[in-house]
Amino acid sequence: MRKINLVLLGAPGSGKGTQAKILSEYYGIENISLGDILRQEASHNTALGKSVKKYMNEGVLVPDEIIKEVIASKIDKTGFILDGFPRNINQATILQKILEESGSSLDKVIYLEVNQDTAVRRLSGRRVCKNCGALYHVVTMAPKQTNICDRCASELVVREDDKETTVRKRWEVFMNETHSLIDYYRKQDKLLDIDGNQDKDEVFERIKETFNTHKYNNKVV
Repeated sequence: MRKINLVLLGAPGSGKGTQAKILSEYYGIENISLGDILRQEASHNTALGKSVKKYMNEGVLVPDEIIKEVIASKIDKTGFILDGFPRNINQATILQKILEESGSSLDKVIYLEVNQDTAVRRLSGRRVCKNCGALYHVVTMAPKQTNICDRCASELVVREDDKETTVRKRWEVFMNETHSLIDYYRKQDKLLDIDGNQDKDEVFERIKETFNTHKYNNKVV
């Protein structure tokens, strides 16, 4: 039977990355994170990498033409949960075409609603190892030594796109750019609204409960 295809929507700090990982393991599907892909690209000293880095540091959306090919290369028929794309109706149309070309379709869109203060608290507390890339949080996943990586003992830093001013701008950009997309999927009866302000375990339980209501099982549609 066909694996499920999901999109995870939510402003920066809504917990998309955490829930995508959990849901990927629970449903046995691929976790496709646009943010991770773009950050990897931004780390390359190429024209494209520099362009991506500029957009991300400014807290604005990366243009559709840059990400279309990246997304298409990651989607297959084994099932996926897509985190960070689409962000607007034009991108939703792009995704639909990509899926049609691969003989697939989108099953549900999970929308994690989160307020701005929660987003700032979560993201501004994140730290990343500048050597090995390990992630920490000063409250929920603190390193053993302040600002020192547990894995390689290198310095932990705040990413540019996790600084408070950038987080607030990213949150506002999401709300301004994505509200029409939320309505778009709601009208298609694909949207599942989830309170993302809660603890990650509570959010996951709520997602599972909502899926059960829509007659999803543990592995397939």
